[in-house]
Amino acid sequence: MKTTPAILALLSLGLIGCSKETTTINIGSANTIKEESYGKLKDGRDVSLFTITNKNGMVARITEYGAILVGLDVPDKSGTVSDVTHGYDTLDGWLTNTSYFGSTVGRYGNRIAHGKFSLDGVDYTLATNNEPGGIPCALHGGKVGFDKVLWSGEIVEQPGANGVKLTYVSKDGEEGYPGELTTVVTYRLTDDNELAWEVNATVTGKSTPINIVHHSYWNLSNDQMSLINDHILTIPSDQFLPTDAGLIPTGKFAPVAGTPFDFTKPTTIGDRVDADNEALKLGLGYDHCWVLREGKGVRLAATLNDPKSGRTMELFSDQPGLQFYGGNFLDGTVAGKNGQKYPHRSACCLETEVFPDSPNQPNFPSCILKPGETYTHTMIHKFSW
Repeated sequence: MKTTPAILALLSLGLIGCSKETTTINIGSANTIKEESYGKLKDGRDVSLFTITNKNGMVARITEYGAILVGLDVPDKSGTVSDVTHGYDTLDGWLTNTSYFGSTVGRYGNRIAHGKFSLDGVDYTLATNNEPGGIPCALHGGKVGFDKVLWSGEIVEQPGANGVKLTYVSKDGEEGYPGELTTVVTYRLTDDNELAWEVNATVTGKSTPINIVHHSYWNLSNDQMSLINDHILTIPSDQFLPTDAGLIPTGKFAPVAGTPFDFTKPTTIGDRVDADNEALKLGLGYDHCWVLREGKGVRLAATLNDPKSGRTMELFSDQPGLQFYGGNFLDGTVAGKNGQKYPHRSACCLETEVFPDSPNQPNFPSCILKPGETYTHTMIHKFSW
């Protein structure tokens, strides 16, 4: 990865936090940020919306509810600015979010088989809130995961890279997970057209599995009702994780060469999505984890391009895996932004992560966070057009 000054700034720690009373910041460039009310929860708690605008016309909107990326406006090659994410127009809409649009999911994103794991000699049972193939699992943190709680947000000021820091404390035993987990998620939008999402988390009392994941649905065209199948995807990965009928990895590492899972060269998503392939049939399309090539620190994880709009998104991360989900469970029934009912495969998710079901798979990289350690996860979405 080319390490730009902006990326170095995003990875630095010497940031200044501003109080919630600060509503707008102008810092010399055109990069601005404002905080405003987004509504109230049913229990009366206020929810804020933060809007960041960079000097090139990109706009990111983030809410304290679910640490959600509400929308991201990006210019195209002709100068048309469009929101390139699925989601909702209002807080009331986000309160119905069962697709995890734009969400920060945790404490463990992706699936844990049968909602069970053992840690330090103790057996734990989680809520099973998903049943692909009729086989139950714990998905994305449980019935009330990090995407369905109110975080505490504050503006973060940095020249050319304004952002918002969101904090949530998950109590010991919440959704069945051990240990009290303090999580800080920071979004930043830079004048180099990078949207960064960073996580730092610590646990006290007990060790815990952790896999905090960003879950935006991307469609880089100017029409969120169009299909993602005409987008071009590149994933620098030589292996993927086959799953069973419950979409739980079998533990095997399968080569992508000669299969519909080979995206080592730019490939149109729809070219092979309906191929006669067992793994694709089990996932009803692409919904698998790719094993990213080994490397230290933040590195290229995927490139997504829409030929019509000219928009390209490069994704950089420090995680071992990438879940590529092709929107197979979108079915045209969810009314989203502007009342649009998002059709089947109208967006994709690119989720960097530890491997699914890692608490039960000893041959996978460890997902266990111990007291005294710090969990980190960085994603940088770099846009061009």
